[in-house]
Amino acid sequence: MNLTVRGINYVPSQETKDFIDKKLQKLSFADDYLHDLDIAIKRESKGIGFHIDAILHFKWKTEKIVSYDCYELYEGIELIADKIQAVAKKEKEKVMEK
Repeated sequence: MNLTVRGINYVPSQETKDFIDKKLQKLSFADDYLHDLDIAIKRESKGIGFHIDAILHFKWKTEKIVSYDCYELYEGIELIADKIQAVAKKEKEKVMEK
């Protein structure tokens, strides 16, 4: 799986990237069918907080988008990692049924 982390109005530090890698280790079950994972972290200009988007690219050419708004970046990363894991499991189950 290819992981891309980018920031919009925010420059992700190496510590943030390492934290994302650590949280996404539980996604190792999806390495066979999850081709790319793009994560965009946007610092909101109005108010305090972040908007995190994750785009999952599956081997069978399907894309799923997961989003989360948060005030604390690391809390948001933990929650988006859980959402990514749930979407990956659900998509695999859908394909297995067919």
